[in-house]
Amino acid sequence: MSENKVPVITIDGPSGVGKGTLAQYLTCKTKFNLLDSGAIYRALAYGAVKHGLALDDVASLVNLAESLPVTFIATSILYEGEDVTSKVRTEEIAGVASTVAVIPEVRAALMNRQKNFASLPGLVADGRDMGTVVFPDADLKLYLTASATIRAERRVKQLKNQGVSANIGQITRDIEERDARDLNRKTAPLKPAEDAIIIDTSGLDITEVCRQVESLLWDRGLLK
Repeated sequence: MSENKVPVITIDGPSGVGKGTLAQYLTCKTKFNLLDSGAIYRALAYGAVKHGLALDDVASLVNLAESLPVTFIATSILYEGEDVTSKVRTEEIAGVASTVAVIPEVRAALMNRQKNFASLPGLVADGRDMGTVVFPDADLKLYLTASATIRAERRVKQLKNQGVSANIGQITRDIEERDARDLNRKTAPLKPAEDAIIIDTSGLDITEVCRQVESLLWDRGLLK
């Protein structure tokens, strides 16, 4: 790795596989910057809903994407200065985000913004096409996966901890439908990069996942 090259670690995969927790862990270990690309799409979805934009109004969506008023502070997501961290994590916003994410013009509008997150000392990029599209030359590409059933159970537990009741059957169906859209979309479908390391987290707790990945960082010279 040259001295001028910004080291990049990408973490791709569907929702509920532990990408966010792993990304937070890696930023603490490496002191790298963090890009939560899913949060960017969710923030765009939140803005679209907030401003009453039709999801087929491509021009308005692109205009919003180009000047998206979103910032990240630690684990918080701010939209127009408002902390919307919990608001952008709802199933409604997740569904809207998945819908707008298939629009090529919207993806193009957000592409440069995501690339600009890559600055020294390095970047941990969490998303769905970080290793395949946004950072194809990343130093380490990870792809996390897990069964829909396991992911639904994790989501229900998360919601219950927040005091929100949840129907595991409906959540499982929502996850499966979202996966189908993401896997089959024409633009940047959800899939591991050819050189990605795939980790199935179905039977692993997050500590085991972090331990595995930390070992990979040492092997790639990304930890000193």
